[in-house]
Amino acid sequence: MRIGVVSDTHGSHAAMRKVIEKAGTVDLWLHAGDYSYDADFIRKVTGLPVWTVAGNCDGRAKDKPHEVIELEGHRIWLTHGHRDRVKHWGSEALLAQSFNYGADIVVYGHTHRPDIFRSTGVLIVNPGSPSEPRSEPFGTFAVIEIQGTEVEATLVQLD
Repeated sequence: MRIGVVSDTHGSHAAMRKVIEKAGTVDLWLHAGDYSYDADFIRKVTGLPVWTVAGNCDGRAKDKPHEVIELEGHRIWLTHGHRDRVKHWGSEALLAQSFNYGADIVVYGHTHRPDIFRSTGVLIVNPGSPSEPRSEPFGTFAVIEIQGTEVEATLVQLD
């Protein structure tokens, strides 16, 4: 299973078109908030399922602040990260929280900085931002690949 992962799209349909094109074939999408209604754009363009959560810039969005998704025998905790203060405490705070949800994959955003690492059996993925990158010269997104018990994440840079 291939999963496209975006966050912090901030309404840029041009950036989302680039992401969708560069991602190639994926089975579904995860959107980790900030303009979570961009998930509707992804659904419309791709016809694929999209899970999304509300970020700090989503106002009165109908989306939940986090979701726990079970796919292919794995539990994914999808969150924006602002409620867990990732800008102050870093992604380590999410790692600690992942155990509360029984998650072996955590997807978050908020920082606009891509980050992929594994610790204590948990894969942590921040795809960065395709439209407003803060640490990269170009926008980014991620792809998670699940094959049985093997899970890998790759950062993809837009040019």
